[in-house]
Amino acid sequence: MNILKTRARFLPLALLALVLAGPAVAQIAHVEGEVRNVEGKPFPDVTIVLKNNDSGQVLETKTDKNGEFLMNGLRLGIWTLTVKVKGDVSWEQKVQVKMGGADKVIINFKEINAKQSTEDMAARKKQEEERSKFQGMKEHFDAGRAALDQAIAAKNEIQKMPAADRGPLTEKLTQVSTTAITELEAAKQAAPPSDPNLHIVLSNLGQAYDIAGRYDDAIAAFTKASELKPEMAGYYQALGTAQARTGKVTEAMATCDKAAALPSNAAAADAAQVTASCYGNVGIILQNGGKMKESIEPLKKATTINPANADYWFLLGRGLVNAMDYKTEGGTMKTIIQPGTAEAYQKYLELAPSGRFAQDAKEGLAMLEAIAPGIQTKVSTKKTKK
Repeated sequence: MNILKTRARFLPLALLALVLAGPAVAQIAHVEGEVRNVEGKPFPDVTIVLKNNDSGQVLETKTDKNGEFLMNGLRLGIWTLTVKVKGDVSWEQKVQVKMGGADKVIINFKEINAKQSTEDMAARKKQEEERSKFQGMKEHFDAGRAALDQAIAAKNEIQKMPAADRGPLTEKLTQVSTTAITELEAAKQAAPPSDPNLHIVLSNLGQAYDIAGRYDDAIAAFTKASELKPEMAGYYQALGTAQARTGKVTEAMATCDKAAALPSNAAAADAAQVTASCYGNVGIILQNGGKMKESIEPLKKATTINPANADYWFLLGRGLVNAMDYKTEGGTMKTIIQPGTAEAYQKYLELAPSGRFAQDAKEGLAMLEAIAPGIQTKVSTKKTKK
């Protein structure tokens, strides 16, 4: 075989391979379309600008007398098409440029304006409906709040009156609390789910339920209010109180714990008092139900958070007295006084020496001294710092 001839025969193939191995040619396509004016007629001499979203390349052309345009040499990909009329941007949209060209772009300002008018009308209608709903919600809320204020005042008056004289005022309380519930329920129904004021409506509704003795409904309303506005300590206090009224003490304590766990802020002092009130209310409800020992834990927490509240100290002392234990030594019955009992009464008398429980606290200390000689029952005369 002639080696030289063989090499000569394969040389063109080698050159061809080098050519094929050269840089790839970018794939290109085109975009065509037409623009129509507000009357739906061809829109000539309108500027069409195309900008490649990846490379930033910008191409520009104008529509012909038929309102049509054609742009060649476009890279495949996403382009932004802008229509300018007398230099002002009138329309903008994305265009997908692909092999064989993009789908024909039709820009009809008559249809665009009609669609925008329909959308504007729908938006205005929605705004009007929301405005009407808000007005309706406000009217019902104002009426409900006014009735609720009357119910609160009536309840406060009833608590001051002898049981025999409460009949007429109790009837009024039933009427105004029913009105409050009806109006506030209507306000709740009128409020959109996303209304920022819904938690206020729910908290007032919960209060109306509570006054009417509908504690399960109150729990549901306060729960929802606290979910919508979890930073509000007052909602937990109201919820915990309602839970305690229904005997759900464990849940009530957990609710008060949530209030206690709220982060500190500018209103931290007020939040602390509300949290202490949450525990205090649970303790009071337990004592009113004869559950003295069970009241100790919430009242201890109340005095820890708000040590300036004298009533919490007295109630704690009373709970501790009822938790006294007994044991027999050498045939003699001895009383075991719970730690902190005398201190609780002493603290009350330091804070409120002439308060409503002052006499009871003094008698409690005298009793402790009688059953446990030597116990420290002296009350400090130092002024408490406020």
